[in-house]
Amino acid sequence: MHLEVALMGLAIHILIWDKLPEWGSWFPALIERLPRPLRYLYDGWQCAYCFGFWISLSLHAFTGIWTLSALAGIDSRAGFGTPAAWFLDALATGTIIYFARHALGALSWGAAKGYFAKQEFMASLAEPDHDSAAGAIS
Repeated sequence: MHLEVALMGLAIHILIWDKLPEWGSWFPALIERLPRPLRYLYDGWQCAYCFGFWISLSLHAFTGIWTLSALAGIDSRAGFGTPAAWFLDALATGTIIYFARHALGALSWGAAKGYFAKQEFMASLAEPDHDSAAGAIS
């Protein structure tokens, strides 16, 4: 199994739907200027599985890399050949992208929760505790 296409697809998904919208107002403005069918496509492809399938087909066409190398020879074993092999490979890669996206989301949620809990704890240490200070004086 080769994960290069899945990793590239995941990186592109994170860039387009997580990072570019945060980097100023130029990207959301660009999306708003797109024709309605393209805006709909942008909104609809936020699903990591849907996007993963189509980006996998595109990246496979550009790179020739198979996620499941066993599918590379399917054209010689079956009458429907290469289109079926590409389709199955894109389904498998889309599943990997979907799983990785949700795994990263779960990990980042836990990391963010821990980060904010630490910040709250550190802030509570920095604040003077009036009750303990009064007890120390008497």
